[in-house]
Amino acid sequence: MDLKYSTAEEAVKVIKSNQRVFVHGSAATPTSLLKALAARKGELENVEIVSITTLGDMPLADPSCKGSFFINSLFVSENVRKAVNSEQGGYVPIFLSEIGQLFRRGYLPLDVALINVSPPDAHGFCSLGVSVDIAKPAIETARVIIAQINYHMPRTHGDGLIHISKFAAAVEVEDTLPQVNYAAKLGESELKIGSFIGELVEDRSTLQLGIGAIPDAVLTVLGHHKDLGIHTEMFSDGVIDLMETGAITNKYKNKHPGKIVTSFAIGTDKLYNKINDNPEFSFHETAYVNDTAVIRKNPKMISINSCLELDLTGQVCADSIGSYHYSGVGGQMDFMRGASLSEGGKPIMALNATTKKGASKIVPFLKEGAGVVTTRAHVQYVVTEFGVANLYGKNLRQRAYELMRIAAPEHKEDLEKSIIERFGSYVHPVR
Repeated sequence: MDLKYSTAEEAVKVIKSNQRVFVHGSAATPTSLLKALAARKGELENVEIVSITTLGDMPLADPSCKGSFFINSLFVSENVRKAVNSEQGGYVPIFLSEIGQLFRRGYLPLDVALINVSPPDAHGFCSLGVSVDIAKPAIETARVIIAQINYHMPRTHGDGLIHISKFAAAVEVEDTLPQVNYAAKLGESELKIGSFIGELVEDRSTLQLGIGAIPDAVLTVLGHHKDLGIHTEMFSDGVIDLMETGAITNKYKNKHPGKIVTSFAIGTDKLYNKINDNPEFSFHETAYVNDTAVIRKNPKMISINSCLELDLTGQVCADSIGSYHYSGVGGQMDFMRGASLSEGGKPIMALNATTKKGASKIVPFLKEGAGVVTTRAHVQYVVTEFGVANLYGKNLRQRAYELMRIAAPEHKEDLEKSIIERFGSYVHPVR
């Protein structure tokens, strides 16, 4: 079980030109290894970097690394956005639940995996910590694994364990985890959206929460609910706050009753300390957590997601602004569909009615080049700060008027003109 530790500079020397390298993501981004790898830019060519969201600095995406590293992103985060939208990178649209198949079935065979793990226990097992998601299939298939053993990484329960004997090299670090407080971004509109969604959530519901301020806004209004459960691809501090009210018991979940099930977590030290060696939390890969067959087994499944733009028929764009790649497909469709199939489930699309610059996010047509992440056939509830629209069972004309009703008041006239141009002025009454 003895493991010889090396420096980050020594550890990354195993990486060669023209190889494909997986980088551990989210709050588990292996910062020390990335810095050491970037320092080798002058001696490497065409090293493909594969990851989902990474947090903090991404030196491999710096313009000075063009030709040395190619960022092939499976979910576009802010720190690689410029590179992905240039010759220095690319974007792979794929459901989060299926990324593991890219590795396991040889579509994207991995030469090296760079991971950020907890210190080993007495038996030599480290934990993938806050990010099991796609890291588990990556470590199972990569030919070489390089680990930074991080004394700040929480040890999480679930199926994210790896034995130190699997490491080709290991580096001891004390890299603090990223501190992200989504609640600090809450404004009046997010709180109104949260209040509307809270009215849709029944006692004994199971919640999935997307990334951002709106999910935390929802959690702030659920303190008086009873016996809520959590089955989600990710969560942040808001879940910890709601646990402390006693509203979350996970008692009525059919899958993993009594436990919060997730694949990754991003937050502050409050969250990281809470999940450390805590059996109430169970971390699994996204192929399992985001499997619609698993999701639907929980009754009253509530899926809460957001988007960049939504057209008047209910088509959702969540990964691009026109043809500019901004985010990713992620797990939105996995959970929207899973909630729809759940007994008493509710798929919810939540968004601010306007952009920061005041443009309407509810539009007659998606921008040219925009991708449809969630189809209009999958969308049911849409929530803005101006109300709730239920599109289920409604024809396109009816949907358009429902969405116009919850648009920002200053944009309603233009939207109605577009509706009349497209569908005419007659609206069949809803019985």
